[in-house]
Amino acid sequence: MSKDQSEPAFPVPGSECGGTGTCFGMSLRDYFAAKALQGLASNTAFIDSVDTRAVQYTAEAAYQLADVMLSVRE
Repeated sequence: MSKDQSEPAFPVPGSECGGTGTCFGMSLRDYFAAKALQGLASNTAFIDSVDTRAVQYTAEAAYQLADVMLSVRE
């Protein structure tokens, strides 16, 4: 998997989070992966067969989808 070099998903001025500069929060890649994971995990077949390998595969697939979404944005 690629190193996360995406921009922040929800940047806010530091004054809004008790400091100076900018508070970055989660990366856009993590946000996209979370949304993809939500969709992947909503599959009832996944829920019925959760095991260590399925969880690992699903998490990796979520980040692969996130990487594709980021590349499409470019």
